[in-house]
Amino acid sequence: MSRHTVEAAPRPSAPPEGYLPGSRAYRRVVVALFAAGVATFALLYSTQAILPELSAQFGVSIGDSTLSVSLTTLGLGVALLVAGPASDVLGRTRLIHLSVTASAVVAAGCALAPGWSALLALRLLQGVVLAGLPAVATAYLREELHPSTHARAAGLYVGGTALGGMIGRLVTGAVGEAAGWRWALAAAAVLGLACAVAVRLLLPRSRGFVPAPAGARALLRMSLRAVSDPGLVTLYAIGGCSMGALVAVFNTVGFRLQGPPFGLGLGVASLVFLVYPLGTLSSTAFGRLADVRGRRAVLPLGCLLAVAGALLTLPSSLPVVVAGLALLTAGFFAVHGLASGWVPARAHAGGVSTGQAASLYLFTYYLGSSVFGSLAGPAWTAAAWPGVVALATVLLLATGVLAALLRRTPALPGVRAR
Repeated sequence: MSRHTVEAAPRPSAPPEGYLPGSRAYRRVVVALFAAGVATFALLYSTQAILPELSAQFGVSIGDSTLSVSLTTLGLGVALLVAGPASDVLGRTRLIHLSVTASAVVAAGCALAPGWSALLALRLLQGVVLAGLPAVATAYLREELHPSTHARAAGLYVGGTALGGMIGRLVTGAVGEAAGWRWALAAAAVLGLACAVAVRLLLPRSRGFVPAPAGARALLRMSLRAVSDPGLVTLYAIGGCSMGALVAVFNTVGFRLQGPPFGLGLGVASLVFLVYPLGTLSSTAFGRLADVRGRRAVLPLGCLLAVAGALLTLPSSLPVVVAGLALLTAGFFAVHGLASGWVPARAHAGGVSTGQAASLYLFTYYLGSSVFGSLAGPAWTAAAWPGVVALATVLLLATGVLAALLRRTPALPGVRAR
């Protein structure tokens, strides 16, 4: 019997409607995916806090240093187009375990890279092997948990990604200043390995997974259906624009804080990533609010919060800049938590493959990170920090327009989107 058949088989102890909050299995699912989210985003952005160090050590420009982030997100985005459909055939848990384990191994290789080109190649590979978790996480949650918990569970998972992004950046920033970039990336690899062990021990096998038909024709049919629904396409674009804004800001904030008038060191500058727990809180809070008021009503509020935060970073006052970064982070993770959980719910209601739809959402999400994150370098060169803020603000306003368009998109039966 194939493994994905085993995953598809129902277990007597599992309620057919999905696990409810308070049950041991629900806690195991949430904690395991929280840990997986921590590992994924700690490793994905492990070089972001040490970009000034990499620029100095390898003698590359600010724009070139951001390639260590952009190539990783690009590799992740492209790999998602394969990982999502593969999970519809092979199963969710197998791909999650493979992804978190392989990513820790590649992260260790990054710490041993002999030169800049080798580091970039390994960072590209890092993105490819990381794709397994984000490709299936929200689809797994939709299949395993009770429908009444989907928005809050997606918010908790996104909260784990926010915490991972913070921890990875803080660890690499502090270790990078004390011992150099190699030890910084080695520390991130150790964190990824610890999370991989936790996921292996905690994550329950899939019970609600039903294998999709294999074959190129079936894959093409699923892909066409996933891009034919205007609501899904709008959600894909929301992911790309909002993520591009966040990465553009955080790719360059280290350079701003180390220059005048702030003059902070690498380790101290990386402390601005302490705002990331606000992403955990906001994604969870907005998810709970959406379960009551509907995603259509709540999503625009996250956009407004993010725009206000981006504009607040303009004054040359460190407390005000930090407050702006905090609001930007909270607003972004509210938007991402709602949109990423909305995609599989709408896809399922419309008869679209949830894995395929989630993969397309994340493809545009990371495409936005790669493209707009790379544009942050030229924006900085052309107009310094105001140029970066202008880029981020335009992207966030576009996100708000897309959110307004979603309010006019007809809802599908069974989707709590009001």
